[in-house]
Amino acid sequence: MGGAGIRISSIQAGRIAPLGPRGVLSGFVKDRVDGPISAGLLGLSGDEQADLTVHGGPEKAVYGYGLASYAAWRRAFPDHAGLLKPGGLGENLTIDGQEETSVCIGDIVRVGGAVLQVTQPRQPCFKLALRFADNGMPRAMIRNGLCGWYYRVLEPGVLTSGTAIVLEERPNPEWSVARFFRLITTHRVSEGELAELVAMNGLASQWRASALNGAL
Repeated sequence: MGGAGIRISSIQAGRIAPLGPRGVLSGFVKDRVDGPISAGLLGLSGDEQADLTVHGGPEKAVYGYGLASYAAWRRAFPDHAGLLKPGGLGENLTIDGQEETSVCIGDIVRVGGAVLQVTQPRQPCFKLALRFADNGMPRAMIRNGLCGWYYRVLEPGVLTSGTAIVLEERPNPEWSVARFFRLITTHRVSEGELAELVAMNGLASQWRASALNGAL
C-alpha cells in the first residue's frame, strides 16, 4: 500500500531524569539517536518511562509525531521556539509526511525491519506543562489536536533515521487519529461510535474497554 514520501526524520530516546522545579521524575526529555536502534515490544532500546501506570507498555511502546506540526507550535508559542524542534514534545519518532488527519487507528506500517501498529493518540499530561514551564501547553494540544500517536510493536526490528514508513494495512479508514482525539477530549460520542470502538481492530485495549462501559 501507500507510503511514498513518508519517512522517519529523526529518532529520539531518553532516560529518566528530574523534570521541572520540583524534580518530578520523567523520561520526557529525549536525545537524538544518530545510529540504528532496536524497537522491541516495550519500546526503543534505552528509552525509559518513569510512571508506568500511564506511560509505556506494549500499547504505548513507541510515540510518533508529525514533523510539520512543529511549525504550528512555534507560531503559537514563539517564546518556546528553542525547544519546539524534533523530539521536543517527547516523541520517539519524528515523522516527515504524516499528521493526525492522515494516520488512522489500527494502521499497520513497516519501518525498516520492524512492523508497528497505531493504537491511540497521545493525551497531554502535566509533564508537558513542566517541560515548557507553561500550563497553557496541554490545553493548546487539546485545542489544536496536534497530539501525535502511539504504536505497538508487532514485529521487533531495527529503526534508522531516514527509513521509509510503508502502510501495509488500514483496517479503520474512517477513524483518523484526529477524529478519535476529538472524541476523547470532547466526550461527544454516539451509541453507534461506541459499538464501532468496542470492535475496532488495533485500538488500545483500555479504550475498547472504556467504550464497552460507555465511559469515554
